[in-house]
Amino acid sequence: MIDIRYIAKTILVNFRIWLKKITHSNHLDRETMARIYIKGKGIEIGALHNPLRVAKKVNVRYVDRMNNLNLIKQYPELKGRKLVKLDCICDGETLDLIENESQDFVIANSFIEHCQNPIGAIESFFRVLKNKGILYLAIPDKRFTFDKKRPTTTFQHLMKDYNKGSEWSRKQHYEEWVRYTSNLKTEDDIQKQIEYLMQINYSIHFHVWSQNEILELLSELKKMFHFELELFSKTDNEMIVILRKI
Repeated sequence: MIDIRYIAKTILVNFRIWLKKITHSNHLDRETMARIYIKGKGIEIGALHNPLRVAKKVNVRYVDRMNNLNLIKQYPELKGRKLVKLDCICDGETLDLIENESQDFVIANSFIEHCQNPIGAIESFFRVLKNKGILYLAIPDKRFTFDKKRPTTTFQHLMKDYNKGSEWSRKQHYEEWVRYTSNLKTEDDIQKQIEYLMQINYSIHFHVWSQNEILELLSELKKMFHFELELFSKTDNEMIVILRKI
């Protein structure tokens, strides 16, 4: 159940702050919000060739699950793109090489949908954040992407991934991805593609949401973790969510 009063109060209170702070842009895009909220030293997960543009004085370290050479091998469409120089190669969901309470911010743009255990990933993000640290998320709205035909991920499903582990649903997600986003027609081709993607651990969109489900997720996460919702903004085909650890 969405806590509408909590969401509405947060949005209304922060809207006045946004109006005062935003002087160089007439809309709330990624970079505008980064200028307001991203300060100090922190990490960005899975930036690839499209890192968030931040102020020059901000110190960003880049994290990904494999080195750039292997990333290009797995994603041939990245060939010729200039990928960010990686500072840490580790699992972006667990951040096992990042120390507790060591970061002023964590940026995860177009990443949480790639997580097999999104709630566990968010728990890891908060673990590495300092008190009052910022979690900056950009999440695609499935209605405006190639995921539009896929069933929306429920909170109950996410909790099962969190409590039971994601292995129970892994093949289900790959099958859903192939059936709804590929042009394969025969069952034999579909099954071969599922097995291939699982074998190479291809990073699909394991979970998909639209705006209402993300608002519901935030309301439920508020019961589990200590944070304030600093900002929720819908821009084009994605949602920008900024949380502050408390």
